[in-house]
Amino acid sequence: MNKKTIYDYSFTSISGQEVKLEKYRDHVILIVNTASKCGFTPQFKGLEELFLKYKDRNFVVIGFPCNQFQNQDPGTNKEIQEFCQINYEVTFPLSQKVDVNGQDTHPIFDFLKSQSSGILGTKRIKWNFTKFLIDRKGRVYKRFAPYVKPSKLSYYIDQLI
Repeated sequence: MNKKTIYDYSFTSISGQEVKLEKYRDHVILIVNTASKCGFTPQFKGLEELFLKYKDRNFVVIGFPCNQFQNQDPGTNKEIQEFCQINYEVTFPLSQKVDVNGQDTHPIFDFLKSQSSGILGTKRIKWNFTKFLIDRKGRVYKRFAPYVKPSKLSYYIDQLI
């Protein structure tokens, strides 16, 4: 089957349950590869603020912890979940730790990268906190570099909501 929208995919939540993205049909979705020990880690606060601001308008943030960039998320899934809750009061969904590049790339990130390239046309995720904004039809609307703060995304989310 040729997968054309984000709704064709699923992931395993950080607590071990399968989550079909079909659950978020007609939502605006922000997918972010995260890390607990990165210079961009404080973005968890802004991501949570976006989630709380828009969640009642069919918006969701989904974090995908990744340890591929200088081992900046070395903990277990349980440790990552506790870190996010204790330090940033994260309530948005988190997946289990995934790879976003290489032969073990999670299928969601293969799809996202195929739909929206980064700077200079590269498909590869260059660092933690790369963000993909998905429209209500399950298509990638825009890709944001790690340095783009969550507070700068409201303009784009407002266009889609």
